[in-house]
Amino acid sequence: MKKLSFVFLFLFLLNFLNDLSAQEIKSLLSPDGKLLLTVQLAKDGHLSYSFKAGNRQFINNSPLGYGIENNKTVPSAGWSLKKSVQHTVNSVWKPVWGKRTVVPDQYNEFTLDLKGSDPAILNSLRFEARAYDDGVAFRYSVPSVEKNSSAPTSELTKYNFAGDFTAWFYNGEFANLGPEKLSETSGKRMPVMTIKAGKEAYLAIHEADLTTGDPLVLESKKGDTSFSVISVPDKLEAGYQSAWRVILFGKTPGALVDSHLIELLNPEPKSDFSWVKPGVAVWDWRIDGAQVGGFNYGMNYPSWIRMVDFAAENNIRYLVLDANWYGPEHEANSDPVKGDKASDVRKLLQYGKEKGIGIWLYLNDVGGRKFPIDQTLKQYGDWGAAGIKYGFMKGSPAEKNLWTRKITELCAQNHLLCDFHDGPVHPYGQMRTFPNALTREYCHSQLDAHRVFVPSTFVTTVFVNMVAGPVDMDNGMFDLRQGKTTRVDENQPVPSTLVSEAARTLIVFSGATILPDVPEFYRKYPELLRFIAAQKMPWRESKTLSGEIGQFIVMARQAADGVWLVGAATNESSREMDIPLSFLKTGKYEVTIIQDGDHAHYLTNREVLKVEKKALNQGDKIHVTLAEGGGACLIIQAK
Repeated sequence: MKKLSFVFLFLFLLNFLNDLSAQEIKSLLSPDGKLLLTVQLAKDGHLSYSFKAGNRQFINNSPLGYGIENNKTVPSAGWSLKKSVQHTVNSVWKPVWGKRTVVPDQYNEFTLDLKGSDPAILNSLRFEARAYDDGVAFRYSVPSVEKNSSAPTSELTKYNFAGDFTAWFYNGEFANLGPEKLSETSGKRMPVMTIKAGKEAYLAIHEADLTTGDPLVLESKKGDTSFSVISVPDKLEAGYQSAWRVILFGKTPGALVDSHLIELLNPEPKSDFSWVKPGVAVWDWRIDGAQVGGFNYGMNYPSWIRMVDFAAENNIRYLVLDANWYGPEHEANSDPVKGDKASDVRKLLQYGKEKGIGIWLYLNDVGGRKFPIDQTLKQYGDWGAAGIKYGFMKGSPAEKNLWTRKITELCAQNHLLCDFHDGPVHPYGQMRTFPNALTREYCHSQLDAHRVFVPSTFVTTVFVNMVAGPVDMDNGMFDLRQGKTTRVDENQPVPSTLVSEAARTLIVFSGATILPDVPEFYRKYPELLRFIAAQKMPWRESKTLSGEIGQFIVMARQAADGVWLVGAATNESSREMDIPLSFLKTGKYEVTIIQDGDHAHYLTNREVLKVEKKALNQGDKIHVTLAEGGGACLIIQAK
């Protein structure tokens, strides 16, 4: 009996070892050793991965690869690992502009070359993976020596989450979806997918460096905690390279916001971008119809001159001209170079140059496509325009991405900054390769249409949309009087407080912080105007000090001249908090504290505030009270 048991055990162990030898397992640790990506090629040829942070599993074994014609997969049975290369990178990135001036670029990486045996289909695939301290990423490519090609029917990549976590999702120009349990999600979802997986455990799913094909779209079935990638490339052939599939991880949601991983996964720029200057801008669209002191603002030359003068007085770098300056934007005959107010615009460009203020020009997709886009953008560059705001791009998501990339590159050639609006392709780190890509309206802009933008919308968006990259949300409305305004496009009152509006201009990461109001309302509140004018970019440093998705956020940024600015914003609930100043160097400082006034409320009492100045030291804390829908602003200067 004992002899039979021994033989059985021996055979079991032999079979077990044979199973192990029939598969390849590769593990990749982050530089700090806290994140682990495990990839395995099973004996049946199927590729899969899993993800852990610390000692906790967050993504269980999940499939990788592609489905192709005739119900086959790549890789599949008969595939094997032909080559594996692993190396470490320890470098820094010094962006032209961004959240900080120096960014560590440190990761461990492996590349797996996989080989198939069916000569009738694609039979080579490269899988590349990287592990950073704040996340992992992987992508697929087809080696240039591959002679075959295959038509993909699906991408097999899935995220089999290890728990029924809570998630939020981008939702176009509407309030984000969530919070919702993974098992309650049904249907398609767009990234960024931000996930709370428990105490000190937050993840985000996105992509980086999308060159061709459909932008990332996810799909899930109700009752399941798995999400599939349903974006499909055009063709798997020599030279193909997918976008990076990115899994960010942090102990706080602010760690996701502060990450540079998505930008780092994009190529370095190929030309000089020292001419790119981020900054604050005034804007003519929301001022249209405003009546102040006997002056009626409109989208016209007299109003533009007033806006340029105001910008020059207050360290504001740009004026953005919106639609219809060259004729009705959606009409095919509106010439984006010669139409309507083009002569006034050329005079304005010269006036702005004399005042040191750059002028952005709006360009609608209709004019952008009917008239030669290369000639239009060259003309804007020759005129001396600072940038373009491109609106209402048409086409499939894949087509829009290619058109966006083309316009961005043409703008770079003509030293033009760019801002894409009205349902743009999501950011995926373009600002590293093309630093002139300053921002895009990848959000529910808070003054758009008649949709309701409430305080909780803001403190959700900054933890979802803003993880993807710079966003243009048009914060900073100071005309918060009760009742409808005289403005033409949107006359509803803004559900916010003055202090919260100012704080939001700092909190939102953008290379162009675009202000929506007229000069008179900014001048009415000099301390808040000082807070906005102090936002001298590029930022030296940025830190999300605290926050919770849908609840509140506290952001600190150090301006180009060394001044520290802090902005705090809350949802519909009031709250008190202590803001620690441990990010300051040892020394003495003076702080200006601007917070909501007594009995302030985002619906009924928006315009009250109080200001206090005091001395402080590096280790001090600042206590602030935020009204419902309110905020706080700090200006910290060394003494």
